[in-house]
Amino acid sequence: MDATDIIRLLVEAAYLLTVAGSILVVISENQHPFRTLAWVLILTFMPLFGIILYYVLGQGTRQRKYFRSYRAATVDGFPDAPSLAANRPLVAYAWQGIVSLLATAPNAWVLRGSRVEVITSGEEKFNRLAADLSRARHHIHMEYFLFNNDATGRAIKDILMRKAEEGVEVRFIYENIANITVSRRFYEEMGRSGVHVSAFSKLRLSRIRRTVNYRNHRKAVVIDGHTGYIGGMNIGDEYRTDHWRDTHLRIEGQGVYGLQANFLSDWASSGEPLPADLAPYFPPAPPVTDNLLQIASGGPDSPHPTLLHATVGIITASRRYIYIQTPYFLPTESLAEALYSAAVAGVDVRLMVSARSDTRYVDPAARSYYEDLLAAGVRIFEHQSKFIHAKTLVADDYISMIGSTNMDFRSFEASFEMNCYLYDPALASRNKAIFLDDMEGCREVLLSEWERRPMRRRFVESFMRLFVPLM
Repeated sequence: MDATDIIRLLVEAAYLLTVAGSILVVISENQHPFRTLAWVLILTFMPLFGIILYYVLGQGTRQRKYFRSYRAATVDGFPDAPSLAANRPLVAYAWQGIVSLLATAPNAWVLRGSRVEVITSGEEKFNRLAADLSRARHHIHMEYFLFNNDATGRAIKDILMRKAEEGVEVRFIYENIANITVSRRFYEEMGRSGVHVSAFSKLRLSRIRRTVNYRNHRKAVVIDGHTGYIGGMNIGDEYRTDHWRDTHLRIEGQGVYGLQANFLSDWASSGEPLPADLAPYFPPAPPVTDNLLQIASGGPDSPHPTLLHATVGIITASRRYIYIQTPYFLPTESLAEALYSAAVAGVDVRLMVSARSDTRYVDPAARSYYEDLLAAGVRIFEHQSKFIHAKTLVADDYISMIGSTNMDFRSFEASFEMNCYLYDPALASRNKAIFLDDMEGCREVLLSEWERRPMRRRFVESFMRLFVPLM
């Protein structure tokens, strides 16, 4: 055996030891068995690529030091939580558990008396947003997962720049990875006009695990502390087309406190200084309606997956119906089991997705869940002409959720999300009507037909399901 053979054997041994060690690390992380199995398969069959991918995307970081420090952003000067505690008992008794669960998230007070409008048209949302931004007198706070450099994005950008030049405080947070195709000149031009611009995650090689895998998926606007927006719509031309169907909220009043508090926490956590006096950012908001709502955020900085627990809690607490819309349905085991259990118990469970999403490899993985859901009694509707980008649920003519959270692993485990939970019969009726209207463009998936799909499709669905925890 010559020196070349010895070197080759040493390299192969080191390679095998590295792969075996990586697999042991994956197993020792004690992640969900489904997720662990997916990583073991990738490391076994694509070891070099798998090792790199696992370092960037795979390691669980919930509760680690980096994210604990992220959550430490100051909240001094925010509204006095005890003064808002009187609102909690006003929520119907059946949903008090959800209130308490969400209250474990930062700044998730029950807020009373807001005027809330549900918006389902991108054209309406952007027209209303542009008008509200133009009326700003003190400050504008904005964060979006996607802020496209297209006609819609440039129009909103121009308003932000103009208001900054007028002396209005404008703070803008953008998601670094999602907007990587947007030129830095786009943001630099905003900065030169006086807009305070911050990337949610600073893109550094030493922090690539955090900046690549953990993204700010929130979409929120606060104007002068009294008007806010939250929901599923990003900033882009696609929302003005007939193909995209999304849902957003416009809020006036005390409900904006929740948006403001979460934005300022994100601003501080992005490394930016907070104003010395926060009182002007929380102007008095006397109740003008009987509306009750909670703004709750979640992400890898949370000790527990609060938004997942809330979704499961709402499903299991429902007694009559629960209707869900989501662009991507890749449920965790607990979410899938909750849907099965509710349907078997006689609850009218309906799930609406698109016949074709904007991410084609997700579709077969999502459909791998259909058969068990259908057998349990869940009704599944696929919209034939529109991409359902809305992230909503409504249950029992009382509780609704509208926000940024998809029904998938990434939203519940890896992304920074923010939802609005509404305890309001009138708004529940409105959201139920929206769902029923959307059903007119859907085709219901029937178990008898689904069981006859070709074996090739079954295999593709089952194969793609292996990678659900990584999507």
